[in-house]
Amino acid sequence: MFIDIDCYQEKKYNQNAFGDYFTSKRYTDSGRLIAVLSDGLGSGVKANILASMTATMLLKFIEAETNIQKACEIVLNSLPVCQVRKISYSTFSAMDCDDDGHVKIVEEGNPQFLWIHNGEVMEPDYTVITSKAFPNRHMHIYDLRLDEGDRLVFCSDGVTQAALGTKQLKLGLRREGLIKIVKEKLTEEPNISSRDLSKTVVRQAILTEPDGKPKDDVSCACVYFRTPRNSLIFTGPPYYQDKDSYYANVFKDFKGKKAICGGTTASLISRELNIPIKVEMSLNIGKLPAISYMDGVDLVTEGILTLTKTLDDLEKGIISKDAAGKLIDFMLNSDCIQFMVGAKINQAHYDPNMPIEIEVRKNIIKKMKDVLETKYMKKVSVKFM
Repeated sequence: MFIDIDCYQEKKYNQNAFGDYFTSKRYTDSGRLIAVLSDGLGSGVKANILASMTATMLLKFIEAETNIQKACEIVLNSLPVCQVRKISYSTFSAMDCDDDGHVKIVEEGNPQFLWIHNGEVMEPDYTVITSKAFPNRHMHIYDLRLDEGDRLVFCSDGVTQAALGTKQLKLGLRREGLIKIVKEKLTEEPNISSRDLSKTVVRQAILTEPDGKPKDDVSCACVYFRTPRNSLIFTGPPYYQDKDSYYANVFKDFKGKKAICGGTTASLISRELNIPIKVEMSLNIGKLPAISYMDGVDLVTEGILTLTKTLDDLEKGIISKDAAGKLIDFMLNSDCIQFMVGAKINQAHYDPNMPIEIEVRKNIIKKMKDVLETKYMKKVSVKFM
């Protein structure tokens, strides 16, 4: 199974920093994934510091320890208490799971997560651990075995306490409201990605506020265990021209979504597979060259310029409406991304006045692989030809 994980957040209205913090790390070789969502006390910069400190500590401790319970106990007994409000500086939800569906979860102070199995919310057993240093502080520990299609939904109390004190929801959205939002969305879109589901939960929670403005930091992290969505991106012609036919057929036979980045590469596929190329100038948005269309190919863009802007936008976390934005959307809606990168030198790009990212295609793809794996939790492989 593939573990599709993503988080969406909104800041409290009129604040410049997120008071919640989410971090995760995927270990491709072992199939392991660790994720932590922490909610700092209050809001703004102070809450951001507290939440990021807690989440980062937890991730490092869980990574180092074989036992997630022991790692979380270290943090549980270390978090200081606010002298004014007499409560912990931060709360957290931590998860350690693998591709086989074995999941260990530890929660302290955050709303209880949702486990969706066959469209229904499960109520798993748990163990309670009380802090030795702070008797009023408790951890809930879960050990689950998930099947393909199962989902987990974690959130901060900005979701469950949305609209708190209003005439319609005096006690806030609560767990029941969260369940309703999730179940309705899954009924509407059974195969929705974690990225879109987490965004739906946060936006729907905010909409329950009378003025539509978040009164607290609002975060939702979703996990989806499913068959991976595979995609292939072919960019640059092979070093040896007599291999053109071979790689064109590898591209044709790939099972999954396919994209081509580069006019020369598109011409190669068109020639070898006898598929005409159609350029759609009416969709030429921004400064990048227009996208093209080929039967059996999901996306066709220009090469180096588009890849360079795509890398820059991925690092900034933005999605534009041009060809780079379409390529980013293509990749974010994939789980396992394979790059076929041709090593043939394109003399048009060997200008000493041009940046190194444009001069060397390989460097762009290597950097893109790193960003997709570390920031977007994708599985990425690169094959140079």
